[in-house]
Amino acid sequence: MTSSVLPTYNRAPLHFVKGEGVWLIEEDGRRFMDLGSGIAVNALGHANPDLVQALTDQANKLWHVSNLYEIPQQEALATALTDSTFADRVFFTNSGTEACELAVKMARKYWYDKGQPEKVEIITFSGSFHGRSTAAIAASGAEKMVKGFGPVLDGFVHVPWGDHDAFKAAVTENTAAVLIEPVQGEGGIRPLPDQCLKGLREICDEKGILLVLDEVQCGVGRTGKLFAHEWAGITPDIMMVAKGIGGGFPLGAVLATEDAGSGMVAGTHGSTYGGNPLGCAVGKAVLDRVTDPAFLDAVNARAGLLRQKLEALVATHPQVFEGVRGVGLMLGLKVKVAPADLVQAGYASEVITVPAADNIVRLLPPLNITEDEITEAIARLDRAAATLAS
Repeated sequence: MTSSVLPTYNRAPLHFVKGEGVWLIEEDGRRFMDLGSGIAVNALGHANPDLVQALTDQANKLWHVSNLYEIPQQEALATALTDSTFADRVFFTNSGTEACELAVKMARKYWYDKGQPEKVEIITFSGSFHGRSTAAIAASGAEKMVKGFGPVLDGFVHVPWGDHDAFKAAVTENTAAVLIEPVQGEGGIRPLPDQCLKGLREICDEKGILLVLDEVQCGVGRTGKLFAHEWAGITPDIMMVAKGIGGGFPLGAVLATEDAGSGMVAGTHGSTYGGNPLGCAVGKAVLDRVTDPAFLDAVNARAGLLRQKLEALVATHPQVFEGVRGVGLMLGLKVKVAPADLVQAGYASEVITVPAADNIVRLLPPLNITEDEITEAIARLDRAAATLAS
């Protein structure tokens, strides 16, 4: 039977009806280990009791009022974010794509208000993914993203990933900002080395350019720090956040310094649903957990264990795997087969992974995955790899 859903995804024939922590239960009763977390969204696993409680408590009080009024839950989450980061101001969205739209507007409006309206160019990098809106696909610039969608939004300059010389050459008097993921997700789990991120910050300071970080996938504890840029000891001017911040509830945000956000005054941007009481109540519960230093220490310990076991898995199946890369619990298996083949073999072994570019299969488990669950995950990946190696 033909589905009434627009066919923009090649969906796996799986029908999950319940989730418990790292587990997803199919309607036929099979229990799948979820190492994808809804593409890095379910940061605390499925049906986390604290998040369920936060959502239920708020749902019994108030769901939606719109941003025409002050929203205490929104203020509480914004304050928690500014207290924990570089930012002075926060705007809440429903997704990472919406966060990208605002980040682009914010950077350009900043220079317009500074009397330099010609500064509209934003430098981005090959392999990037910032969403699927018109601004986001223009930022990526990849043919598979923009082909068939008509005139692409002007003002984006694309340079090779990690090429500082190309970046420096791309900077002109019209450059407004640089937009980059500290760890590329869709691009194949490619971490930008700390020295490179520091170098970008230095050039931005030298040239008077805004640094915009996309931490939609790599943020909210995923790399073992609250945000990935902390490993390099730098701060951005503007940052995009989503996915893990809602723990499964649709929530995103743009964080900015007072200066970088100064152009966004009343009437310059808006959102009907963004920052609603439900989303912000859940987001605050997520942040309360993830900002706990002991929690982040545990993430790093689990990440070390998972990486160690993955390295052993790679050595066991040299016909299937080439290596492991990534940081924290944002890891990628470089495969010698088609990534989709390993993902499919994983379904047969009841383990869920996520494909990416550059022959990478992503592993993005819940941040609170246990040591025993890591052991079980490796066993299931081992069975999947064995079917491909035979």
